[in-house]
Amino acid sequence: MTVYRSREGAELVRQRYDALLGHWPVPSETRTFETRVGATFAVVSGPVDAPPVVALQGSGGTAAHWLPDVETLAKDLRIHAVDAPGEPGRTVEARPPLGAYAGWLDDVLDAAGLAEAAFLGTSLGGWWALDYALTRPERVTSLVLVNPSGIGRRRVAPLVKFAAYSLFGGWGRRRSLAMVAKGGPADPGRRALGEFTLATFEHFKPRLAAIPVFPAERLRELAMPVQAHFGARDVLLDQRDAAAKLREARPGADVRLTEDAGHFLPGWAEAAAAFLAGSATR
Repeated sequence: MTVYRSREGAELVRQRYDALLGHWPVPSETRTFETRVGATFAVVSGPVDAPPVVALQGSGGTAAHWLPDVETLAKDLRIHAVDAPGEPGRTVEARPPLGAYAGWLDDVLDAAGLAEAAFLGTSLGGWWALDYALTRPERVTSLVLVNPSGIGRRRVAPLVKFAAYSLFGGWGRRRSLAMVAKGGPADPGRRALGEFTLATFEHFKPRLAAIPVFPAERLRELAMPVQAHFGARDVLLDQRDAAAKLREARPGADVRLTEDAGHFLPGWAEAAAAFLAGSATR
């Protein structure tokens, strides 16, 4: 299968992606991990002997998603920014069912030589990280979620608008991105990433199936330290509901709700880096 509308579009996205990776702000290496679904691409940064973290981006995202924050994250952590299968980037285009990603992550950890790691996930990547923490708790040392899917209710009204905007080409994609980015930061680095996202969705076919929501009783099973960041103005997910649900299910979790932020949440990286580094020394 292909996740792109054309082979020419796929090549354009990859060229733009490679150009973005050329601006990676800290020393890094690229790795290719062999997994059951195919070759998996990752950018690895941070001290070799630092606590390992697997970073998973959202739908339509790549390792470049972490560009604005990797300098903060990689100071005291070994960050493995992984391109997920079925998403744009340099990983195999195969798109397995959501429940199969735990097996893929097993292979990523094994190929990286990691018995366990902390996980950092945003949006759909937050769902994968959360699912892995519940499925393989023995391999997850701590968990940070940034506006994750799978906890709060999915908002339906914006999906109708996105479908209507999709009829209007580039203008419609810009309107959709503006809705999602509402309340988010506007610094040059993140604007460049937003432009890359627009260019990607011109050629990329995202996953359209509904993302399952984890019931509160499953969230109570989380055995590792958890930090979660939510934007109350997220147009895609009811993150106010998500924050309340996680606080009730896991009273010891560090749950943060930012009132004036949307799906592209600012200001979480320093707290997440401190939490992940601190969890590794407990």
